[in-house]
Amino acid sequence: MTVVTGERSPHGSGKTGAPPELVERERELSVLTEAARRAAAGSPGLIVLEGPDGIGKSALLRALVGAAPALHVLTARAEPEQQQTPLSLARRLVAPLAEAHRADPALPWPVHPEKSADPTARGKSDIDVNAVPHGLLAELYELLRSAATHRPLLLAVDDAHLADPASLHFLAHTARRLPGQPVLLALSCRGGHASASLDEIAAQPQCRTLRPRPLTAEGIGRVAQALTGSAGDAQFQGSCLAVTGGNPLLVTRLVSALRENGLDLTVENITAVDGQGAQSFRSRIAHLLSQQPDSVLRAVRAMAVLGDGTPTDLCGRLATLDEPAFAQSLFTLNSLGLVGFTAGAGAWSFTHPVVREAVLDGIGDREGGAAHGRAARLLHDSGAPTAEVIAQLLRSQGTPTEPWATTLLREAAREAMLASRPERAVELLRPCVPEGRENECSPALLTELGVAEGRVDPEAAVGHLTVALKRAIDPELRLTALSALAVGLARTGQLARAVGLLNRHRTTGAEDGVASAQLLEAQLLMAVIGSREAYLELIDTVPLDLDLPGETPAERVLVATRAVLVASRMDRVPECLAATRRAWQRSSPTTDSYAFLATAATSLLYTDAPREAEDVFRQLIHGGETLPEDECRNALGLSADACLRLGSLEAALKSATRALKDTDLAAVSHHQALALAIRLHVFLEQGDLDAASAAVAGSPDPKDEDAWQWNELLGAHGRLRLAQGDAEGALALLTECGRRQRAWQRTNPAVSPWWYWAGQAHLALGQHAEARELADEAIGLARAGQLPCALGTALELRAAAVRDPRERAALLEEAEAVLAPTGAELILARVRVSRGRALYELGHKEAAREVLRKGWNASYAAGARALHEEARKALLATGARPRRPVSRGLGSLTRSQSQVARLAAEGASNAEIAETLFVTQRTVEVHLTSAYRKLGVSGRRELRGALRPPEEGTRPKPGRPA
Repeated sequence: MTVVTGERSPHGSGKTGAPPELVERERELSVLTEAARRAAAGSPGLIVLEGPDGIGKSALLRALVGAAPALHVLTARAEPEQQQTPLSLARRLVAPLAEAHRADPALPWPVHPEKSADPTARGKSDIDVNAVPHGLLAELYELLRSAATHRPLLLAVDDAHLADPASLHFLAHTARRLPGQPVLLALSCRGGHASASLDEIAAQPQCRTLRPRPLTAEGIGRVAQALTGSAGDAQFQGSCLAVTGGNPLLVTRLVSALRENGLDLTVENITAVDGQGAQSFRSRIAHLLSQQPDSVLRAVRAMAVLGDGTPTDLCGRLATLDEPAFAQSLFTLNSLGLVGFTAGAGAWSFTHPVVREAVLDGIGDREGGAAHGRAARLLHDSGAPTAEVIAQLLRSQGTPTEPWATTLLREAAREAMLASRPERAVELLRPCVPEGRENECSPALLTELGVAEGRVDPEAAVGHLTVALKRAIDPELRLTALSALAVGLARTGQLARAVGLLNRHRTTGAEDGVASAQLLEAQLLMAVIGSREAYLELIDTVPLDLDLPGETPAERVLVATRAVLVASRMDRVPECLAATRRAWQRSSPTTDSYAFLATAATSLLYTDAPREAEDVFRQLIHGGETLPEDECRNALGLSADACLRLGSLEAALKSATRALKDTDLAAVSHHQALALAIRLHVFLEQGDLDAASAAVAGSPDPKDEDAWQWNELLGAHGRLRLAQGDAEGALALLTECGRRQRAWQRTNPAVSPWWYWAGQAHLALGQHAEARELADEAIGLARAGQLPCALGTALELRAAAVRDPRERAALLEEAEAVLAPTGAELILARVRVSRGRALYELGHKEAAREVLRKGWNASYAAGARALHEEARKALLATGARPRRPVSRGLGSLTRSQSQVARLAAEGASNAEIAETLFVTQRTVEVHLTSAYRKLGVSGRRELRGALRPPEEGTRPKPGRPA
């Protein structure tokens, strides 16, 4: 057997104190031995050992290594401190192969001229922890595969749940490729640990998952017999089982503690154990350490402060011990069974987390804080990862006074804010600002803390920002502090004071006072949108004029923000649209912030220009500027809303899914609630009721929240209830949604579709008068506000609520005419299906078929399976035999059609196209005809615009041809 151990190997990992034999593990050992035998014979194997800490996973891995004399063994153990270092575990696992090759070049080695000769030498900074290049994975795997051709391999990975994501990705990559390879991959991991890569490994067909069970009372007797020569009586065994839960490590520690103290194995001697077990072991460990020399105590405390695997030279420096003294102390700790080693590598670890906890418990708060502070400096000076240094700084419980420490914490806080983690930023910055000493801190630091606190603890933010504003001199810093202070005041109910700050700043007479005041007002308006009371009070306090020319970035963001609020209230909607378009026309990607893009796009959406809105949202999301995470989620939700209105269901689903990425449904925030609502609407349009139900299962109840985004989710819940056949329940939810929307003064029918689905619920209950009332109100508002999509939708609802088929057909004809130029394909398709039915009811069979076919094709192109099926049934009722729908859109063109269409769009004649492509002019004509039909254009003049994809980073201007 050849054993090559990477750093922190389970083979000889030093988990000492185990009994001389594995007790009650016969089944597991049999499986492991057979797997090793089959691997030696050339068959692949995959084993996952899963269970809690101390259950014996590492011991079983060591037993597997011992049962594999014919295999080339590579081992490694994951460490939590290296979870942020991409491929740290994978490097340690395969590095011995590279070392062996350098020592003996005759050994097998993959040769790829286009790749690095040594994939383990790739720099850490070259790898994204969440996106490992496939080429690098292939190189690492090829290294293993090549070694296996020389001799079958055993890869033993301990504590895989602690591995960095990139290494887990590599292990999953390897597991998928095991068939046909003489490789046995064995992992141990803690049960219940969420990891997509570990789940993928466990799901492989050849995987065997072993879950060692706790020891029985009889098994505890066998452990005691091995350790002390006495199994104890049945009462002792039962009591020991109750204290330890049958965990082999805890059993071993308890029995060993009794033995070392000269106590018999009786119930009386363990009655002090309180059922949690670990506390008793901590006291035993503390007692054991108290009997050791001072050098040993200093060494173990330094090791506990720094953590497993820290280089011994750093531990020695923190313990103020020279190298020989620290090495002697380490040997003593190993002989006590508290610390183990990786064979040949010199790396160490505590044998169990309980040991480290016991050591840390024995260090006083003051001494421990000072030790963590010194550890932070040692790690910083040695070039350790920033996360490790910051962890030590936060544990120091003191005020970082040295510039390097405050700089490190402030930089990490900025990153946390960018990732929309203000609570983390506050945790990092508060140690830098001790309570009662704010006047001694720099205004910039106070401002950074206040900005972060504004989203976590507004009252604390007001205090810190007030001090910062008094002391700040730099104009830009003063504006930042003033803006954050005004927002904090608004969020704490001090709106009058916030407006007073705004007015005083506006009248300062400073050169940039007007522009900064405009920007400040826009930020204040956006900030209070999360609080209904503050929002309503503010919009009744500040002016909402829309006549700003939009010559400066500050004017543009202010007018766009005002337009959102004014349009939501159904006030001067055409003026809002004109003002937003004017500001957008004058904007520039180099001067205007994401705040302007977000508000401009929202204004366009609320003024019923979804196509223009989606263009701006695309620029916002893909324009190159890194958005704070929450702002990005908001933008994605609104972008999904625009796509849904346009009938682009797949695009809507993609944006909504991206906004919800890496978030448990139970933890969805108000920034993601709209995206969740749109996701629900899309599933319902696609006719997937099961997916719709699952989409909101476990999510927060929107009735318990009051932000406007939750109201949209409440309306989507109502639509789901309607689709499930519960019209009464649907109407209750939708009526409540409408009440809340009115309370927020969001009365514009283009803002939210709750009223349409409430009308449908009324119709399902036979309440036609109530449905007509909702439709008439929406029609009146939509006509007054020149809202074409809302008007078309309201006319369709009105048509469904009337009984006269002629009146119904007339209403739907108007709705179709209104919607045709809007680009709202799905709404238009729904209207056409309804109109086709009305025409058929009036006896106009041919006209009905023509209209129904349009709705049938459009619903197919949009992926609205529910509406498509409805249209198919309506067509069949007219006697038509619908064929396969015509695919539409740029993606539906064949390669030849696309080539011909693009040449034609560039101005080439049919003859020139035929000569270029070596085809006949008749073939060109056929391809052009098909392209016109699929793109929905009438001739060459419209081809250029139809063939232009919505590219990321482009900035088309509303109101102008693209």
